[in-house]
Amino acid sequence: MPYTVKPTALSGVLILEPKVIEDKRGFFLESFNQRDFLAATGLDVTFVQDNHSQSSKGVLRGMHYQVEHAQGKLVRVVRGAVFDVAVNLMRGHPEFGKWTGSYLDEENKRQLWIPPGFAHGFLVLSDKVDFLYKTTDFYSPAAERCLAWNDPTVAIEWPLEAEPTLAVKDTAGMALAQADVFDLA
Repeated sequence: MPYTVKPTALSGVLILEPKVIEDKRGFFLESFNQRDFLAATGLDVTFVQDNHSQSSKGVLRGMHYQVEHAQGKLVRVVRGAVFDVAVNLMRGHPEFGKWTGSYLDEENKRQLWIPPGFAHGFLVLSDKVDFLYKTTDFYSPAAERCLAWNDPTVAIEWPLEAEPTLAVKDTAGMALAQADVFDLA
């Protein structure tokens, strides 16, 4: 099995540790295989878009989600290190408003699966980071929302050394009480 799957503090959010083959030349890993992902996670998802962002130390991207065209995301770091966070935004779910965080870096080669219905963001811990993510739906600017990264009711414990560098849209993130969220039927 090319993946070892570990649960996180939130049901549905998974850490995937790929099988890494290393020798004196370097390493090889299969970063994604549809059949093996299904076998390891039980999730039959189709990815439709791959994204790559590069950021500097102290940049905080998030907490992003789409209210329509909700995206599942499989994320990983190819250079550098981040603290990656998912927040459950499914009103009526016992874990609504709860968060989980994972360290992803080029050394541990971990991937994080964030299902639809969650906000996602990360804090860059290294000088630079190259961050890749596969999404299960296309980017939809009209559906994009941002949960406040520092909402005291969610109380994410970011490993901050200083005030983070934020995009304008991230400074305007909504508090959980005012945010558009997902209602469970």
